[in-house]
Amino acid sequence: MARYSAFLGRRVEVQYRAGDILLPASGTFVADSGRSIFLEEHFEQRGQEKQFRWEIPYQYIVRIQDLDTDGASSNPTAAPAGPASASDATPQPPPTEKLRNSAAAGASGGASSLLPFSNRPKTA
Repeated sequence: MARYSAFLGRRVEVQYRAGDILLPASGTFVADSGRSIFLEEHFEQRGQEKQFRWEIPYQYIVRIQDLDTDGASSNPTAAPAGPASASDATPQPPPTEKLRNSAAAGASGGASSLLPFSNRPKTA
């Protein structure tokens, strides 16, 4: 069953999780597959009409807001993402705080915050 189908055809702003950070995306809500939502944005680049469409799986959605015609949020708590789980009850630091803490650990001689290159190409 499509969870967010009420937003079809509307301008929305979606906040979604990408790793440890939250990213905003805004556009026209064009589809809901039952597993993912699809947003679309039309723009002009170098005199040509372009279209950008992206898919956001349900499990990465944090919040969806319906936007007015001027881009302001009409209902900031329009659709919180999914049911809360037991792990959500534990207070978590914001993602930017996590990034700051890992950067501080790397700067203080702790483990590097960069990922190791485990699949390096073999040299001849």
